[in-house]
Amino acid sequence: MTRKDHYYNKAKQQDYRARSAYKLQQLDELEGLIERGDTVVDLGAAPGSWIQVAAERVGPDGTVVGVDFQRIDDFDPEIDDRIETLRGDVTEEKTLDRIRKATDGSVDVVLSDMAPNVSGEYSLDQARSLHLARTAADVALELLDAGGNFAAKVFEGPDVDAFRDDLDDEFRYVRATVPDATRKESSELYVLGIDRLTAPVRVGDELDVEIVDAGSEGDGIAAVDGFRLFVPDAEPGESVRIRVEDVKPTFGFAERLDE
Repeated sequence: MTRKDHYYNKAKQQDYRARSAYKLQQLDELEGLIERGDTVVDLGAAPGSWIQVAAERVGPDGTVVGVDFQRIDDFDPEIDDRIETLRGDVTEEKTLDRIRKATDGSVDVVLSDMAPNVSGEYSLDQARSLHLARTAADVALELLDAGGNFAAKVFEGPDVDAFRDDLDDEFRYVRATVPDATRKESSELYVLGIDRLTAPVRVGDELDVEIVDAGSEGDGIAAVDGFRLFVPDAEPGESVRIRVEDVKPTFGFAERLDE
């Protein structure tokens, strides 16, 4: 039995709407994308297999919002009360407003299994898939809370590394992976962004700050819009020039420049 037949038949047996359900399961098992109680937004969600998996993973206290141009049929009553589906274009502000309303403005995970209509010309199809992945990333960066996660499908090819590099500035770490449920002949892979950074500073920023406190290891602590930066060799009350060296979801590290 081929791998395609295995996952296709398994999806039928377990009442998933598409074999792609197992890709999300495997991505979640790999990186823990979804937690109980999370609010998940699924872009390009039709026919709904990723919604099904996400709804199972978030549990009865979670929410899954599926967005697509196409209508998405209702789900099993066991999970239907934690699902909302929206028809719309995610590049339009009115659709984002509807997502914000459905999620109360708080989103933990953004997923995208979007793919272009295949033309048969790989370079064109790859470029279109990358455009969709970047569109999904733009939505994720707009919606995700600090520490949130992102996953998007893209076809292997030019500029995928540049896409990953761009995400590196926005998440604690980024990786690309191919789930086992992917067809052997497929060129698709998934780019994952883990732990959304929402700090007001980025690595490499240089700025003047006041040291307002001292950490347990003796480093000075500066606050930038409430975000803590640990600065070695600095004392409370000093005003210093720093360069940001590392940024975590809730704090960062900087080097003192004015010594």
